[in-house]
Amino acid sequence: MKLLAIYPGTFDPPTYGHADLIERAHELFDHVIVAVGANSSKAPLLTVEERIQVLQEISKPYANVSVESFDGLLMDYAREKSAKSIVRGLRAVADFDYEFQIAMVNRKLNPDVDSVFLMTRWEYSYLSSSIVREVAKLGGDVTDLVPEAVRPVLAGAVKRGKS
Repeated sequence: MKLLAIYPGTFDPPTYGHADLIERAHELFDHVIVAVGANSSKAPLLTVEERIQVLQEISKPYANVSVESFDGLLMDYAREKSAKSIVRGLRAVADFDYEFQIAMVNRKLNPDVDSVFLMTRWEYSYLSSSIVREVAKLGGDVTDLVPEAVRPVLAGAVKRGKS
């Protein structure tokens, strides 16, 4: 039996922390779907297409990783894909509290899917997409925050947002 995992998120924008989790998840599972949430209550800076594009670039080294978008409930998407695991990253205790609640609701919605939590590497423990967006919008250097493929797309999205 092939072990399929979904790594869901908004990825707005993808950070080095996201890239790290993709790299580590690809070693644990037969296949990983990086699933970009298309219908979010958040107002994303990057379009779904832009996020997919840069995540595909980040994932190129890993033959067992694909990138898709999904709309609606994650557990419905997991059932549709026959996934058995959801991969989530944890940076701090506050992340655990939130992720625990989500995992319990997901378990209630689809008891066949387990949540797998990967602790972030310490060098990315401070990093979040919202911090990166703020730095980028204020003209700061994001070189050490996001992979190279993300930088021009992020710059274009910031420029688009200012016009």
